[in-house]
Amino acid sequence: MPDFAEPLANLIQEFKRLPGIGQKSAQRLAFHVLRSDRAAAERFAQAVLDVKDKLGLCETCNNISDGDLCPYCRDPNRDQSVICVVEEPHNILPIETTRSYQGLYHVLHGAISPLRGIGPEQLRIKSLLQRLERQEAAEIILATNPTVEGEATASYLSRLMKPLGLKVTRIAMGIPVGSDLEFADEVTMLKSLENRKEM
Repeated sequence: MPDFAEPLANLIQEFKRLPGIGQKSAQRLAFHVLRSDRAAAERFAQAVLDVKDKLGLCETCNNISDGDLCPYCRDPNRDQSVICVVEEPHNILPIETTRSYQGLYHVLHGAISPLRGIGPEQLRIKSLLQRLERQEAAEIILATNPTVEGEATASYLSRLMKPLGLKVTRIAMGIPVGSDLEFADEVTMLKSLENRKEM
């Protein structure tokens, strides 16, 4: 690796800590910052600090928020009787882009993973149960990721919710639109067959 001046080397190292950023990408980003004028660098630095200083978690659903409540929990037009449970805040965006879901969310901030030492007590499950005590919900949609951990989390939540008399549903999984059956793994194919619907 070439020797860089210490400030540039430090910036490259910091960029390399970001997910999906290797040495070459980190160098490109660092040189971009170096070539930018001071005002652009200050805006970038301030944006990073603002994310740390001005954002927190919604006190109702645990989504990222710049206030006590996130935009979804603040919106009086959203369906209060349906709560979609997701693993992480960034899982909300794909659901919102469909423009068909009008309910609320609950963010767990992870999934059950015994191998990584993450049990139900490390997730925001307790706050979901407390929320269900004070908010009347008719349906809980489990939209955890289609992974072993996501499936384990969905099963665990389903067992907790069913005795409460709630309708508990799981998002359908299977073959993505536009793909070819020959490239589907056996779990995806199994889920596609299980989640088939009448036409």
